[in-house]
Amino acid sequence: MTEAFERMPISHQPRVAAIVPCYNEEIAVGRVVSDLRRHVPGITVYVYDNNSTDRTAAVARAAGAIVRTEQRKGKGNVVRRAFADVEADVYLLIDGDDTYDASAAPQLINTLIEGHYDHVLGVRREIEGADAYRQGHAAGNRALNRIVEVIFGDTTEDMLSGYRVMSRRFVKSFPAVSREFEIETELTVHCLALRIPTTSVQTDFKDRPEGSESKLRTYRDGSRILRVIASLTRHERPVLFYGLVATLLMLLSLVASIPIVGTYFETGQVPRFPTLVVATTTALMAGLCMLAGFILDGIRKARHEVSRLNYLHGAPVAPHGDVLLYPVDDDIEPLHVDHDTTAARIAIPRTGLVHDEARR
Repeated sequence: MTEAFERMPISHQPRVAAIVPCYNEEIAVGRVVSDLRRHVPGITVYVYDNNSTDRTAAVARAAGAIVRTEQRKGKGNVVRRAFADVEADVYLLIDGDDTYDASAAPQLINTLIEGHYDHVLGVRREIEGADAYRQGHAAGNRALNRIVEVIFGDTTEDMLSGYRVMSRRFVKSFPAVSREFEIETELTVHCLALRIPTTSVQTDFKDRPEGSESKLRTYRDGSRILRVIASLTRHERPVLFYGLVATLLMLLSLVASIPIVGTYFETGQVPRFPTLVVATTTALMAGLCMLAGFILDGIRKARHEVSRLNYLHGAPVAPHGDVLLYPVDDDIEPLHVDHDTTAARIAIPRTGLVHDEARR
């Protein structure tokens, strides 16, 4: 894969940027940066130091990375900042703890380009004899994958993986509202909700280097991820979410009202009038919840249409036989036509970006 990438003409090579969020990873980050630069020729590695108290920034810089700082704690804040600031055609997101196999990066990148995908997920495959995938984390990951599958009607093999390759139009249309480790869940749900072209590739997953410490907290992070799933369900599946709430309220109303109705038919009286008021109010709340679900579903569809248009506004990453989006030196570049694809490459003044436009 690396050799094929190297043989690609320079004019056809997409700009590849690696985003490496780090917090106190001086032991591992140098290896991650050097491995990425060795396996992916021409890659630009951005290490985002998230208030580390050790020599993470210095080690990353010495290994050849561009080091930037994000003061707000949390991986989600780092990804949000990096997606906004970094300009590239292909984005590779990888943790700085040296648990992911950097040698698989060319395969993930080529899969994205050759398969016309916008998102490629690196599915973790634990190396034999390693203990990187703790039993509790593995079981929790499977449970969360199943929950997302049931709610969103699609499957994902490893929704919590931190190893992903994405296209520019995916990155620039991704809202990135999560603050910490739940960012992976948001990325996965974004793919499912907008039906982004995505696939997965098996990659090795190994132990952390000796002396480094995991930042994951099983129960704390698991509870946060569950809250994110609930919040995303409320926004992305409002009829399901509010329908469940309405069903519970209606059941409570029925439980409270059935004895009163039975007594009324037997005696013609309502001895527990306050209970009847509560039951009626609960039934009205159930109806309002269901109505809110339908209204919010209409808003969701409109929001998805806008998100889809923003997503389509960006040019896809094309195979090396097509015209790619890449920076130009001059303010305006002459029109160039690729006769094999009948695609015209037109530069927009003062933007430094090239857009594909079908020749009429």
